[in-house]
Amino acid sequence: MSTAARNALCLALDHGLERIMDLAPSLRDVFGVVKIGSALFTARGPTVIQAFKALGFRIFLDLKFHDIPNTMEAAAAEAAALGVDYFTIHAAAGTRGISSAVRGAAEGARRAGAQRPKVLAVTVLTSMDAEMLSGLGCTGDLSAQVMRLGQMAKASGVDGLVCSAQEAIALRRAFGRELFLCTPGIRPDGAQREDQARVGTPYSAIAAGADMLVVGRPIYAAPDPVAAAREIAQQIAEALNHGSG
Repeated sequence: MSTAARNALCLALDHGLERIMDLAPSLRDVFGVVKIGSALFTARGPTVIQAFKALGFRIFLDLKFHDIPNTMEAAAAEAAALGVDYFTIHAAAGTRGISSAVRGAAEGARRAGAQRPKVLAVTVLTSMDAEMLSGLGCTGDLSAQVMRLGQMAKASGVDGLVCSAQEAIALRRAFGRELFLCTPGIRPDGAQREDQARVGTPYSAIAAGADMLVVGRPIYAAPDPVAAAREIAQQIAEALNHGSG
């Protein structure tokens, strides 16, 4: 598997750590990145980051910070000091919260002598649809809300955005290659959506302009997780090759 395809594929660590650790060695040549979310981090703490760094994975810490600016700055500094490669904040935290997190990331990395991680702002969760967003008081088109949050986050200094495959193409057209686009809600053809409302296939997401895809349940639920991972990676490689052709 090419380095570009590996770096474009992130494994969401959604299941029990024991099973994940059993699968991880078999998936290292497919996934370049692992995503550590709030459940696993709450259960295991920073030690889980070091465990997967030792296996050769890059780390995506997905805690989606959303708080007052001072707290976001402090949390971002601590995340950066852990040596992660990416971490998330909510764009809905606003300009001051976002810029504080970006500043904290730089300071935390400086103190730890680490490379500053990419700060990724979550626009609208892929589990949400227009009706759910309206229930929060956000009227109008969902894709327009994603664009508004994306523009604000970019102006506030983020490195990238988290969005669905359905919005990636518009964001890429708007921002060119200035922002890194991370896309969860990836579902191969025929896979169950489960709680995801806005999904895309691996090929379509890369073709739309995504830089990194986050995949979890389609791997864990497959009869042969390694074979499922390789099939997804093959679709990514084909999309990347098509885009460069």
